[in-house]
Amino acid sequence: MSSFRKALKSRQRNHQERSQPGFRKHLGLLEKKKDYKLRADDYHKKQNTLAALRKKALDKNPDEFYYKMISSKLQDGVHVAKKGEEEVVTEEQKKLMRTQDIKYVEMKRVAEAKKIERLKGELHLLDADRKQKNTHTFFVDSKKEVQSFDLAEQLRTAPELVDRVFNRPTLETLETKTIQGAVEPHSIKKMGRQRKHQYKILSQRIDREKKMFVISQKIQTRMDLQDKNKKVKVKRETTSAPAIYKFEAKRKR
Repeated sequence: MSSFRKALKSRQRNHQERSQPGFRKHLGLLEKKKDYKLRADDYHKKQNTLAALRKKALDKNPDEFYYKMISSKLQDGVHVAKKGEEEVVTEEQKKLMRTQDIKYVEMKRVAEAKKIERLKGELHLLDADRKQKNTHTFFVDSKKEVQSFDLAEQLRTAPELVDRVFNRPTLETLETKTIQGAVEPHSIKKMGRQRKHQYKILSQRIDREKKMFVISQKIQTRMDLQDKNKKVKVKRETTSAPAIYKFEAKRKR
């Protein structure tokens, strides 16, 4: 039993590697096992890489061909792409290509604008943050009626639904079974999530339409620069607006 007690790991003290003896300090730090493991792992990693490269070289197909072999050359030990023959494109051809580009962008922008209008018609911007608040004025005959005025009674709806600007049924409508099922809490939450998702899609489409408008302006600016000779840049091009140029006035004959 005593031998078993001595063999328990809980009663054993941690093994510690010795440090470099004093008379060997001139040889530097004594390498520990963790240092040896790092050095061994690095050595084996390099050996495995060399073995993989040797295997790749042995398995290489001598008839292998790819276009970089003829489109690049070795210059000072670095692969440099050869300069091919420059394409000759006239100004008229460039203008025609940009005209086609701007037509395509405008077509996409108009399609996006139509989708935005359709979404706005479906949502009516009921709970948009930037929408102007509607005002509904009620007229009464005396100040006494103003003090005792009940908005829920005037609108003939439940007091909980007075603050809603949409889907505000009357008390007569709430008494029917069909509407009672439609105004259940889980149905209202589901409708709210769907409406929020639709507003998110609408916001994304509005941003996309604005970006396409900026792109078409930039293409149009480049087309205008081809017809003018003397120009002065007034404003630099940004991500949200094209560059602005001022051209010299020229009399047309």
